[in-house]
Parts: sequence; structure tokens; C-alpha cells
Amino acid sequence: MKKCFLYVVALLGLTITGCSNSIGLSGEKPPQVFIEIENKKFETTLGTYCWQNGCVDTVGPVEMLEGKKPIKVKSGEKITLVMDYESKPNEFHVAQISDNKETEVMVKDNRFTAPTQRGVYYYSYGVWWMDEKEANVSHGDAFYAFVLEVD
Repeated sequence: MKKCFLYVVALLGLTITGCSNSIGLSGEKPPQVFIEIENKKFETTLGTYCWQNGCVDTVGPVEMLEGKKPIKVKSGEKITLVMDYESKPNEFHVAQISDNKETEVMVKDNRFTAPTQRGVYYYSYGVWWMDEKEANVSHGDAFYAFVLEVD
């Protein structure tokens, strides 16, 4: 969320507005996120987000990644979420979608483990830049999607 101000100049009939970002988010879109597997980086797909210039709404991860080739991983392989951005989000959520079921994924130190069973798994990685002082106030958020295939 931006802190905005409004000035009304009555004599001239002008309205001037402006916004500033109080926690230093920059760029027209949220930062790019990669997943790293065995020192190889793979891009994720940016989905729905709210950023400095407004909000963009997209379809869910499965629909967004339809026709995209899954990233092949080994059963139980370690996967790292990488965001090269100065202001790190202070809340995140990872969900795994398989057979129309969504499951919360445990993440520690930006890492999680690939499923042990063979199959194709879709992921949604949601991040929020929450205000440190005001509860439930977000300065920006983004959802990223990627698909893995366990051999």
C-alpha cells in the first residue's frame, strides 16, 4: 500500500495527487523469482500482483502454466526460492497443487523438498511486503507459479 497525499487548489480548479512508497519498493512490477535446483536457476511465472502502479489479476497457476514444459526434478530433491531484490518480503506462502488438491508446503530458509512420488506438481509462491507497524497493511504482493515433474 502506498502513502498518498491530495492537494486541492481551489482557485485554479486543480487537483494534485502523489504517492510515495514508504518501504522502498521499486520497479514497475514485482521482482523476478527463480527456483534453484543443483546450482541451476529456473524462471518462475509472475501471476497476480499489487505493486506501485496498481494491481494485475491473472488466472491460477495450473491455467497460467498450461502447455509449459515442467522442470524435471528428482524425488526428494532440495529446491531453493531465490529473489534478488533489496527489500525482501516479510510474509510468504507456498502451495502445491496436484490432482486438483492444494497442499501447504513447508519452507525453511527459502528451501523446500520436492515430492517423493512421481508426477507433475504445480506451485504457487505468494509473497507480501507487510507494514511493520500497522497490522494487515500490505505495501505490495505477488504470486509466482512454476511446475515440477518428479521422475
